[in-house]
Amino acid sequence: MASLRDIKTKITSTQKTQKITKALQMVSAAKLNRAQTHSQSYIPYTEKIRSVVASIAAGNQGTVSHPMLESREVKKTGYLVITADMGKAGGYNNNALRRVQDMIDERHRSTNEYTVIAIGKTGVSYFNKRNMPMAEHLTELPDQPDYDDVRALAKRTVDLFANEEIDELYMVYNHFVSAISQEIYSTKLLPLTDLDMGHTETHMYQYEPTPGHVLKRLLPLYIESLIFGALLDAKAAEHAARMTAMRNATDNADEMIDDLTLSYNRARQAEITKEISEIVGGAAALE
Repeated sequence: MASLRDIKTKITSTQKTQKITKALQMVSAAKLNRAQTHSQSYIPYTEKIRSVVASIAAGNQGTVSHPMLESREVKKTGYLVITADMGKAGGYNNNALRRVQDMIDERHRSTNEYTVIAIGKTGVSYFNKRNMPMAEHLTELPDQPDYDDVRALAKRTVDLFANEEIDELYMVYNHFVSAISQEIYSTKLLPLTDLDMGHTETHMYQYEPTPGHVLKRLLPLYIESLIFGALLDAKAAEHAARMTAMRNATDNADEMIDDLTLSYNRARQAEITKEISEIVGGAAALE
């Protein structure tokens, strides 16, 4: 049985850890509120640019084309993976990495058939350790990123497809569902084969110089907006996952402290009983 001093040391250590997890839980809760607001406020922009792109493509009855709208023979696939720069977020990072690893294992036999665009130190470290090809990476993003923080990577990612260095692009990230729930999304970004060509909007647009020129400019912006929107969504999911993980850790610390306190009291009672027995035994021996 552990000594009273050992048990007391464990109780003190657990209490200190509990203070840290409680503080991290409160910080993540505050960050979550801001990240959720940021993510939701960006949705209308993405929806509007999608509507305009779909309107141009549908309104010209197929006369306007663009490589981003057309499928081609797939020789190389790109995977954009969003993870966090740090842990302490439950299964947040592992879930995304497991999903993309399963996709790669299922679809490819050689590292020449794919490349990775990694956001977050956890993902970068994972792919580096396994010698998996990385075309681009981005780390140390702020908790509330701005578009400028990801603009360069988003543009380079689109250029990979435009320059035919990759022939399709998938994005894998954690989607924020609620404060206690996240869902892994794996979505195909390029080529754009799921635009709603049957939309019923009646807006009429005039384009200068031509619809083709406008589409050429808007399509990369649309993909970049999807990447940034996914990053905002993933950030909200990250803060939610870390808040939940730290709350669970705090609750576990409570239980551990209760168990250790019970063990401490029992050990102390046993020691007192032993001392009393020794005193009684010594007194009896003197009679």
